[in-house]
Amino acid sequence: MKTPAPSPHSLERLRQLTPARVGLGLAGASLPTKALLEFTLDHARARDAVHAAFDVSAMMRSLRELGLQACSVSSRAGNRKDYLRRPDLGRMLDPDSQRGLAGRAGGERRLAIVVGDGLSPAAVNAHAAALLRSLIQQLSAEKIEIDLAVVASGARVALGDEIGAILGARMVVVLIGERPGLSAADSLGAYLTFAPRIGLTDERRNCVSNIHRAGLGYDEAAFRIAWLIREGLARELTGVALKDESGSQTPRGITVNSSRYDKSET
Repeated sequence: MKTPAPSPHSLERLRQLTPARVGLGLAGASLPTKALLEFTLDHARARDAVHAAFDVSAMMRSLRELGLQACSVSSRAGNRKDYLRRPDLGRMLDPDSQRGLAGRAGGERRLAIVVGDGLSPAAVNAHAAALLRSLIQQLSAEKIEIDLAVVASGARVALGDEIGAILGARMVVVLIGERPGLSAADSLGAYLTFAPRIGLTDERRNCVSNIHRAGLGYDEAAFRIAWLIREGLARELTGVALKDESGSQTPRGITVNSSRYDKSET
C-alpha cells in the first residue's frame, strides 16, 4: 500500500515552523533549481562567516560605550588557517596576552566576560554588543557587575578558562560565534563556567545557544544568561549540576523560541 503524499497545505505550515529544508520537491531525479540555488547561497554564507574578519577595534569601542573596562588578547592560533586546523591552539593564550592579563590580576573578580570570535566572527560582530547591552540591564537588577570584558581573537570556548583563572574570576562567561549552519550563519553562543581553570571539560559549563535574529532574541537570551550567572554564583557551580530553570520565570513580553539547539564548539 502506497503512503499518501502530504498535502501542500501541511507542508507549507511545516515550513513556517522551521528553517529546516522540508518538502523541497523534485525535478526529475534532482532538486528544483530554486532549492538548489538557496542551498548553494546558504553554504556560501556559512563559509564566509567562518572566514570573516573579527573587528576587534569596533568591539572594544562598543564595550567601552557600554561602560565596561575592556582589554584584548589573542590565542596561540596565529592565523585563521592555524585556528581551523589546530583547535588546541585556540584554547591557549599567547605569551604576550598571558603577561598582559597577569598585570590586571589582583584580588578576586566576581564576573568576567570574554567576547571571542570562534567559528563565526560574523555572529560576534553582529550580536555581541546588543546582547551585552541587554545582559547588563538584567544583571543590574541582580546587583551583579561585570568586572572586566576581554576581547579574544582566535578563541575557542576553553580559552575562557585560562583567562578567568589568570584574572581570579569566580565566573567567566564566553560569548562566541558558533559553528555556522545552513539555516544560521551568524549564531552566537554563551558559555558559563564557575571557578574557571585550565583543563576543565564541557560538563562543567552551561550553554545558551542559537542567539541571532531568527533564533533566540537578545532579551530572552540575556534573561537566561543572567539567571544562570545568579544561580551559578549563589550555588558555586555550573554545568550538568545546574539545570536551567529560568523558563518558569520568563517575564511577560519575552517569547520562548522552541527552535533553539546547542551548537557547542570547544
